[in-house]
Amino acid sequence: MARNIGPVCRLCRREGLKLFLKGERCYTDKCGIERRNYPPGAHGQARTRFSEYAIRLREKQKVKRIYRMLEKQFAGYFKEAERTPGITGENLLILLERRLDNVVYRLGFASSLAQARQLIRHGHLEIDGKPVTIPSYLVAVNEVVSITEKSRQKKPIVEAIELSQRRGLPAWIALERDQFRGSLRALPTRADLTVPVSEKLIVEHYSR
Repeated sequence: MARNIGPVCRLCRREGLKLFLKGERCYTDKCGIERRNYPPGAHGQARTRFSEYAIRLREKQKVKRIYRMLEKQFAGYFKEAERTPGITGENLLILLERRLDNVVYRLGFASSLAQARQLIRHGHLEIDGKPVTIPSYLVAVNEVVSITEKSRQKKPIVEAIELSQRRGLPAWIALERDQFRGSLRALPTRADLTVPVSEKLIVEHYSR
């Protein structure tokens, strides 16, 4: 499977905000945005005027990078959002939030999406008591996501749970931290999502 293996701090600097792609480092003064708050590259500090197309493109790229996706997979989610009744942009964000890797991250079992995907692929997660190794699995309301019993004392998971208390917990997610499990109380609404994006621009980008 294709994946981005380049330096992720450059992605945050390109978008001009913290995407929290490196876990604990993002909360320290070592964060790329804290050290160099301008786009990467030789002309990063030059003034740039963006066209309407560039503005829409940057918004799409921002969401792709927040959820750590490449173009083909992201476009697939957009097509599914178009087929779903409701507002396409909101449907897209809700689909992305329901991904198992994102739910594991929101629950605080991983310090970043990359770590969440690794935990899932290595068999440390269960849904309703059954192992699931597919990060893109869409979690349904009331399905219980839990850490396997043999993995609960692993250092990365324990550290991630401690770090997660800085982030807080979304209102649409229920967590039983002592039991190492959680679930979706309900599907998130747009008002529940704090993702700093304008989904309308993404719809416009794909509809051009």
